[in-house]
Amino acid sequence: MKNALTYLVAVLVTAALLTGACGRNSSGAGNIAASDTTGTAVLTFTAPEHNFGKVEAGEKVGCIFSYTNTGDADLVISSASASCGCTVPKYDKRPVPPGRSGTIEVIFDTSGREGVQTKTVVVQSNAENNLVILRIIADVTKKGS
Repeated sequence: MKNALTYLVAVLVTAALLTGACGRNSSGAGNIAASDTTGTAVLTFTAPEHNFGKVEAGEKVGCIFSYTNTGDADLVISSASASCGCTVPKYDKRPVPPGRSGTIEVIFDTSGREGVQTKTVVVQSNAENNLVILRIIADVTKKGS
């Protein structure tokens, strides 16, 4: 899978360079710089866990997980999958260059839940650490408690 992704990225970059070069003047103005695909992306989260504390049943609560690409190649997140339908992750599908940051927003619907809830989001990417697990925790109480 990783080799197929690397091959696909290489083909797309080559195609972009070949088609983008048409009609350009010889001064090089506006040339597209290819990203480095020979290095390795590293996905580093500021905090891979978030505790909402006590929340009332029926609330929708959310948090944002911040990450940085601490590697030396573009980072591409391919999926973010929640352990439960009550948890919805949202992420940017654009490549994150080395040294740049991004976010994954996670919304948790507490409807029909009670007690301490732990939900996970599995983040898959082309990074060296290609699977990262994010965790949210909430102590869901009955309304009016």
